Amino acid sequence: MSRKFSGDRILFATHNAGKLEEMEALLAPFGVEVIGAKAMDLPEPVETETTFVGNARIKAHAAAKATGLPALSDDSGIEVDALDGAPGVNTADWAETGNGRDFVMAMTKTHDLLIASGKPQPHTARFRSTLVLAWPDGHDEVFEGKIDGQCVWPMRGMQGHGYDPMFMPDGYDITLGEMDPAEKNRISHRADALKKLIAACFG
Repeated sequence: MSRKFSGDRILFATHNAGKLEEMEALLAPFGVEVIGAKAMDLPEPVETETTFVGNARIKAHAAAKATGLPALSDDSGIEVDALDGAPGVNTADWAETGNGRDFVMAMTKTHDLLIASGKPQPHTARFRSTLVLAWPDGHDEVFEGKIDGQCVWPMRGMQGHGYDPMFMPDGYDITLGEMDPAEKNRISHRADALKKLIAACFG
């Protein structure tokens, strides 16, 4: 039995404004106020694990411990089959510049590696999201979601964030970067994981 969430405030352990906005929209129907880590002046913990679930746990437990609030964290990334699942858990690292994250640079690197691989199109890929909901007493619940699709080039669309402009979900002829945010929130990897979390902890 999953532990039920009771309360009206949840800390979302992210400094990513795009992810925060997405989570606010996804949890709004439940009357839950979503507070970002930046608003609470929380540092970003060092992500030392090699899996999405490991890193999500680090972030959720650090935030719950620091604030005394139930904390939700997401660790997500894109896995490209022709690159043996890279960048995967290192998705954000590929965008690091020392002066903030540059996902155009990261997407360009990914495209260049795909061309260098010589592997034929379609370049199948998936976004994965692992959500961890942690309580201050150390208990947590883990939920995983994904969305399958393929990498396209050139980048298309200004909506979304991260790798969205080069990812076209199965069954669509537009990228997540071209998609209406409400539609993306309906089908995304994070929405898939969140549906499972809501059914288990809010249902």
